[in-house]
Amino acid sequence: MDTVLLSDSNNELEKAADLIRNGEIVGIPTETVYGLGADASNEDAVRRVFEAKGRPADNPLIVHLADFSQAKDYTTSIPELAFELAERFCPGPLTMVLPKNDRIPMITSGGLDTVGIRVPSHHVMHKIIELSGRPIAAPSANTSGYPSPTSAEHVMRDMKGKIAAVVDGGSSEFGVESTVISIEGRSSVRILRPGCITKEMLTELCSEVIIDRAILHELEAGQKAASPGMKYKHYSPKADIIMVEGDLESFISYVGAHNGDNVFSLIFDTDKDKFPYRYMTYGKDSSEQAHLLFQRLRELDDAGAGKVYVRAPETEGVGLAVYNRLIRAAGFEVIRI
Repeated sequence: MDTVLLSDSNNELEKAADLIRNGEIVGIPTETVYGLGADASNEDAVRRVFEAKGRPADNPLIVHLADFSQAKDYTTSIPELAFELAERFCPGPLTMVLPKNDRIPMITSGGLDTVGIRVPSHHVMHKIIELSGRPIAAPSANTSGYPSPTSAEHVMRDMKGKIAAVVDGGSSEFGVESTVISIEGRSSVRILRPGCITKEMLTELCSEVIIDRAILHELEAGQKAASPGMKYKHYSPKADIIMVEGDLESFISYVGAHNGDNVFSLIFDTDKDKFPYRYMTYGKDSSEQAHLLFQRLRELDDAGAGKVYVRAPETEGVGLAVYNRLIRAAGFEVIRI
């Protein structure tokens, strides 16, 4: 299959929407990462998304809509709190897990009776949803387990020959996938996957915000994943990723004792003047780290890194999302010094 690279012009977006309507798969930019878009109600199209990614069938997909009011067409009930959250955060990087109806096939929901609903803010994804007239299932447009793509180039590298087209909408704004929540009471939510809509932001509308244990720990044997990104090793480059928690002096000492050929470190921008070994930086604060993380992980592979020691980010605010992606990229291998 030839994979066509499309621009974000109106004519090209019409072509992308036609492909979606006809059951094809298109790489589409969103404000979080690039998604692998297909008609969420078309079982054959969704099945080919799983095949293109090499994604396990029990890993649910998020359904993207043009407006949260459309959620009623694909769910059996919507709590009042969901409407309040949508008014504040939609369109944007928030996904709400709601009970689904039969218009969403079980293959799309990973065999669950719930579905993640999101209204993206990126103009390209939003326009393609409107033009196609379809709910669009769009997991990250990468080979399953590899770092998520934040540019059209990343998608072409992973998906060329596997999908019909990729729309180039520039670099992703946020760089990590959406925050995924479930609603557990009249004013209580559970974060299933952290993102740029943070616990602190949700607390402004919710009396209780629960951080699911699976954000920082592996799921127990047999436990179902209620959200993408919960069950399997994710976001990992070919290099062996090892997170190291500690101050800069301790980090430098640890890397020095374990340095060798093809060893790199991923450090904060503020560390570089003092760091004596081979490194890349990934930002000075949590927002920059989120924006740059997946790009840097791919660049480390390009540089031939065999092992990467990562300076662990904070776990407050957006930092929790960065930490979550890294701990999964590391297969939960964390050194505390």
